[in-house]
Amino acid sequence: MPPPSRRALLTGAAGLATASVLPCPTASAAPSRATRAPLTRVRLTREEHRVVIIGSGFGGGVAALRLAQAGLPVTVLERGRRWRTGPNAETFPRVSGLDKRVLWYGTLPAAVRPLAKLLGTPLNFAPYTGLLEPVLGENILSVCAAGVGGGSLVYQGMTLQPSEAVFNTWLPEELDYRRMNEIHYPRVANMLRVATAPEALVSTPTYAAARVFAERVRGAGYGLEKIPMPIDWDYALAELRGEMKPSYTNGDCALGVNNGGKHSVDVTYLRQAEATGKVTVATHHNVTSVARTADARWEVRVDRTDDSGRVREQKILITRGLVMAAGSVNTSKLLVRAAATGTVPGLPDGLGEGWGTNGDRIYAWTNLRDDFGSEQGGPVVFGSKAWQDPATANTIIQASLPPLGLDTRTTMLVGFGVSPDRGHFRYDASADSVSLHWPRDGDAASHRHIQRRISGVSKGLGVLTDTNSLVNSTWHPLGGAPMGTVCDIDGRVRGQRGLYVLDGALIPGTTGACNPSMTIAAVAERAMDAITTHDIDTII
Repeated sequence: MPPPSRRALLTGAAGLATASVLPCPTASAAPSRATRAPLTRVRLTREEHRVVIIGSGFGGGVAALRLAQAGLPVTVLERGRRWRTGPNAETFPRVSGLDKRVLWYGTLPAAVRPLAKLLGTPLNFAPYTGLLEPVLGENILSVCAAGVGGGSLVYQGMTLQPSEAVFNTWLPEELDYRRMNEIHYPRVANMLRVATAPEALVSTPTYAAARVFAERVRGAGYGLEKIPMPIDWDYALAELRGEMKPSYTNGDCALGVNNGGKHSVDVTYLRQAEATGKVTVATHHNVTSVARTADARWEVRVDRTDDSGRVREQKILITRGLVMAAGSVNTSKLLVRAAATGTVPGLPDGLGEGWGTNGDRIYAWTNLRDDFGSEQGGPVVFGSKAWQDPATANTIIQASLPPLGLDTRTTMLVGFGVSPDRGHFRYDASADSVSLHWPRDGDAASHRHIQRRISGVSKGLGVLTDTNSLVNSTWHPLGGAPMGTVCDIDGRVRGQRGLYVLDGALIPGTTGACNPSMTIAAVAERAMDAITTHDIDTII
């Protein structure tokens, strides 16, 4: 295979810029000192709440609905804003025309700026409560979402459930896969109204890339199947009929689906939760710290901001029940800092450990034999699973590239694997900050298995570019407060009455060769069955 051309590198970087922002669950932790708007004199208020949930992604959305249905008043704190959509809306930024809506307070780590320059955009926008916060750690870049609905706003939507063998190899068997398979996974699928792309859509010219991928997968001797997605595909068909602006069918949906046909958490779990009258979603509420009070309740300190990040009010919220659902990175940062500074004494050993990347890998594939067309229908249609050996399980998929003005022979290939490698979070007292650390060669074995299969699909005249070689990234961070050490399998933090973790931080590093959304939500559903049965009267 010839060495990558500059065009292929550019396209690979574009793939990273779009795909690496996919699913990291919502975050509500404080921005760094360098990006935080300067404080002016603001009002300080104190409030008491029955239950507080930090974050509004898959874990927070599930918890809000199920607690409300159990009769409890719930306050959901979300650092970002609402992103309302509908046919012909322009709510979300487009990858083909980035603006300030992309970045959380304009944050962009220095190490990522060369990639932005390569893409032809400095990404030096004015501070704004944008969708994505890039968090640069040692040897890894993680991108975390902000907004009501969390990572569900920007993930492509693959709703994958691991097999029993893979699940039990990489997740605690105490979760009881068979019960989850009968009850909790189907419950999530029903809430998200998942469906596969209809043939009437896949057979159209804009889905040429999906059909070529399917042909190549079969030719390599791999299994092929359609991927369930939380999408009303009638919206995509309406786009092709010219009845609304394209969002799915031109692949420009990596930063949110403007047309409104996506069943994200904000329009499923949270909409139902708010309809009970017991749930309040407080936007622009950026949590800066958590603490245990002298009377064994929970104190949450919050900056209420405007869209520019300027602090308009500071709040102290007191609650009996606190659910951490700010996403793996930000939940872990809040708890690790609380442990190190003593605001929550007695947090379990192992806090900040067990962090993993879900074995993610992104490739740009330039295929000189086939023309994918000027627009690539998306977001995802087909995938190929290699799950026979749970120790090497991996899944590969083709995902559309947005209209970036690049060549028409390049698309994106993505892999999810399993890996025992783990990173950790560490508190730095001199900077009063928490940093993420990842081993330099982490996930190497998993990546070799993914590379082998993707190379089998892409072999022939063309170029395959591993975008992780440009910037090693994950868009599915997991762990930091994992079950089995820090928490029990229902998310109860050991030794901390009334404190729960119900997001990606609870998952020990991998969701078994699948993107994590389905498993995070199913584990949260399972946990809420137990919590609403046993904990309401005695703890919450």
